[in-house]
Amino acid sequence: MEKIIKMKILRALILTLSFIIPISSFAAGNSDQKIPKHEWSFTGLTGTFDKSAIQRGYKVYREVCSGCHSMNLLYYRDLIDIGFSEDQIKAIASDYTVIDGPNDEGEMFERSAKPADRFVSPYANDQEARISNNGSYPPDLSVIVKARKNGADYLYNLLLGYDEPPQGFELSEGMYYNKWYEGHQIAMAQPLDDEYVDYDDGTENTLPQLAEDVVTFLAWSAEPELEVRKNMGIKVILFFLITGLLFYLMKVRLWKDVS
Repeated sequence: MEKIIKMKILRALILTLSFIIPISSFAAGNSDQKIPKHEWSFTGLTGTFDKSAIQRGYKVYREVCSGCHSMNLLYYRDLIDIGFSEDQIKAIASDYTVIDGPNDEGEMFERSAKPADRFVSPYANDQEARISNNGSYPPDLSVIVKARKNGADYLYNLLLGYDEPPQGFELSEGMYYNKWYEGHQIAMAQPLDDEYVDYDDGTENTLPQLAEDVVTFLAWSAEPELEVRKNMGIKVILFFLITGLLFYLMKVRLWKDVS
């Protein structure tokens, strides 16, 4: 029993530290430059996701990013967590086709995707993905925010970092200049610009807004349990503070008559 209690306390401490120490401290990145900080609703001890921003970000991903990048760790049913209804999710999934089977004749067949299916990849395999992108493999975006140093800040600035190369800079064929990418040469063409995606809620569709929304969506996909984890962490901290205070008062009371 005592061992179980100790394990629960240890897990609680690890959980608390996991949101006190930024995840970007451990993630690998592409550039050693100092990335400008952006203000996000989901950072900080009490930060939460803006579901409207996540929905807009999903729209950006669906209309722009999904043409090259997969999100194999997400299911269409996961979209219910960001405010989509079951009917909306069924409609979204039905726009895609998946290979299923075998059927009664032992053959594979195509069918419309269902909410229980994973996000459909734009390519059948890695080789097709490379051929379609001049030999460069477009990474899966499911946990890309965790996989890059400086996480959301890096991705946001990367999307805004496309520019003409400075004078004297030798840009390789098929590459694009980006001031935040390592070596400043990136195989991905500029994916976003002003008015690339029209928002249904009337939000201004400038490049910074599009970039902020899609990165917010990617941050949610990488850590959908973030709000639950933070709430749990706050409760754990309060528990230890209150427990510590009670033990202190108990000590004072028991030892007050001891000289």
